[in-house]
Amino acid sequence: MNLSDRLTHPIFSTIGEVAATEQLETYVVGGFVRDLLLNRASKDIDFVCVGSGMDLAKATAKRIGSHVHVNYFKNFGTAQFRSGDWDFEFVGARKESYQRDSRKPIVEDGSLQDDQNRRDFTINALAISLNKNDYGTLVDPFQGIEDLESGIIRTPLDPDITFSDDPLRMMRAIRFATQLNFYIEAKTFEAIARNKKRIGIISRERIMDELNKIILSQKPSVGFILLDQSGLLELIFPEFCLLKGTETVDDKSHKDNFYHTLQVLDNICQSTKDLWLRWAAIMHDIAKPQTKRFDVRNGWTFHGHEVLGSKMVYRLFKSMKLPLGAEMKFVQKMVYLHLRPIALTKEEITDSALRRLLFEAGDDIDSLMKLCEADITSKNKVKVARYLQRFETVKQKLKEVEEKDQVRNFQPPVSGELIMQTFGIKPSAAIGTIKEAIKEAILDGKIRNDYNEAYAMMLEMGKTLGLTVVKQ
Repeated sequence: MNLSDRLTHPIFSTIGEVAATEQLETYVVGGFVRDLLLNRASKDIDFVCVGSGMDLAKATAKRIGSHVHVNYFKNFGTAQFRSGDWDFEFVGARKESYQRDSRKPIVEDGSLQDDQNRRDFTINALAISLNKNDYGTLVDPFQGIEDLESGIIRTPLDPDITFSDDPLRMMRAIRFATQLNFYIEAKTFEAIARNKKRIGIISRERIMDELNKIILSQKPSVGFILLDQSGLLELIFPEFCLLKGTETVDDKSHKDNFYHTLQVLDNICQSTKDLWLRWAAIMHDIAKPQTKRFDVRNGWTFHGHEVLGSKMVYRLFKSMKLPLGAEMKFVQKMVYLHLRPIALTKEEITDSALRRLLFEAGDDIDSLMKLCEADITSKNKVKVARYLQRFETVKQKLKEVEEKDQVRNFQPPVSGELIMQTFGIKPSAAIGTIKEAIKEAILDGKIRNDYNEAYAMMLEMGKTLGLTVVKQ
C-alpha cells in the first residue's frame, strides 16, 4: 500500500529530501499513521530514522528556516520542534530491554524492525517510508492495517512481555479501546489481567494521565468497565469499586451505584468536555458505601453522602496526584451541592431556596445543573421524562430569581468597614453578626439585595446589639 498522496503536509517531502542528503533511512511512525488511516485529525507527528534522530531534526529545521527552534533531549536521543500548530518529534530507531523492577528501558541503536517490535500495539507499529526509492510505502510487519479495519487492539509481540516490560501499556490498551471504540483481543486482555499488579511500578501521575484521557473520551464507561474487568480499577481507584453491587432487605433493593455513576458520567459527556465536571460526576456518590443504612420505614438511605463525599475528594485527589487547587475545590463543591437542585424538583419551589442555591453555587451554577440533570437516571423512561420536565421548571425559576435579585456570588451591600465607622467600633464578633443577618435576610427575601434596605437593617441590628451610631 502506498500512501504518498495522503502525505499532504510539506514537512514530509522536506524530510524526504533531508533524509536523502543526510543518507538517513527515515519513516513516519506510530499514532499519526494510525490516525491517518482512520481519517482522524492529528497534528503530532513522530519520525524515526536509522541513525541520529537529533541530527535529522537539526538538518530539517535548518532546511525549514532560522525561525525554527529545536529542543534536544540527549538522554533520550530525541529532538522536537513546533511549526505553526504542528508538533514534530524525531528519534533514532532503537531496540529496548527492561529490568523487572523498572519501566525505564535499556536502549540500543537498532533497525526499523527493532523499533516496530518495541511498539505497544500493532495499530501503533505502522510506518510510512519517506525514502526516495519507496516514498509513501506502508511498512506493516504485524498486520496492523487488518487490526485497524477490524477494530482490534493487539500487541505485536508476546503480550505478557509487552505489559510486564512497560505496565503503562495496559492502561493505554484500555484507553485506545475506549477512544477508538475498538475491541481488545482476548489474549491481550487476558495478559492485562495477569500482569495487573505490575501497574504498581508506574507513577500515579502517568496512570492518571491515561485515566484522564479515558474520562475525556466520548463514552468513558467503556474504559471503566474494562479497567474493572481486568482488575486494574481496584488497584488504581479502589474507592470506586466499592460502589459495585446491590443489596436487598425485606424485598427492598438499592441501585448498583457503580453502574449508576457510569451512566451519569456518560450522560454528562453529552453536554460538556470539562474534565473536572466529569470528575464531579465520578465522585458525586463516592461516599454512598460508607453512608448506606437500612430501616423498615425508609428502606435504603445514604444520608449525608454529599457531605462526606465532598470531604473525600481532597484525600482521593491527593492520593491520585490530581491537582489540589481550583480543580479539586470545584469538584468538592459539585459533590457537596449535587442533591440540592434535585430536591427542588420534589417540593414546592420557593424563591428563598432558589436564592440560597444561587448564592452557594455562584458562577458554577450552570455546571451544577448539568451534573444534576445527568444524575437523573432510571430504566423507567416516563419517570425520567417527568423529572427532566420538573428540572426545566427549576432552571427557569433560577434564571428569573437571578435576574430579579442578583444573588449569585453577592456580598452583603454593607461592608465591615462601614459597620465599624457607623458605630465607632473595632473588629469584633458584632460585625460578623450584622453581616450574616443581612445576608440571611436577603436570601430569605425579607429585604432586597439593595444598599438602602441593608443599611436600614444594619442600624436596627446595631440597636439590638446595644451599639450607638457615631457617624451616618
